Amino acid sequence: MRESGKIDYLEFPTHDLAATKRFFSSVFGWRFTDYGPEYTAFSNAGMDGGFFHSDLEFNTAKGSALVVLYSADLEDTLARVEQAGGAMTKPIFAFPGGRRFHFTDPNGNEYAVWSELGV
Repeated sequence: MRESGKIDYLEFPTHDLAATKRFFSSVFGWRFTDYGPEYTAFSNAGMDGGFFHSDLEFNTAKGSALVVLYSADLEDTLARVEQAGGAMTKPIFAFPGGRRFHFTDPNGNEYAVWSELGV
C-alpha cells in the first residue's frame, strides 16, 4: 500500500541501459520493463524505480546519497558483483551492527551491500 510522504520510487542515471539490466538482473535478480529506448523500470528490488539514459554518474564523493542493498552472504554477493562487471571500491569492512562493501556498477555508479555481523 502506498503511503503519502513515504519514499515510493527511485530513479538513477545510466550510460548503458542494456548493461545495467544485465548487471542487476544477474547479480540481484531484479526485473525490468522498458518504456522506450531511454528508460527502464525495475522491480523485485525491495523498492521500485527506474534507470534513465544519461551521461551522468552518481557517487558519494560527488555528494550523492548511497543506495545500500542487503545480502545474507556478503562474500558471495561480492563475487557475483565482480563476475558481472562491477568493481569493488571499498573492500568488506565492519561497522557497528554489520559488514559491508562498496562497488560501482558497469556504468560507474556507486552502491554498497551490507550484511549483519555473524551472517
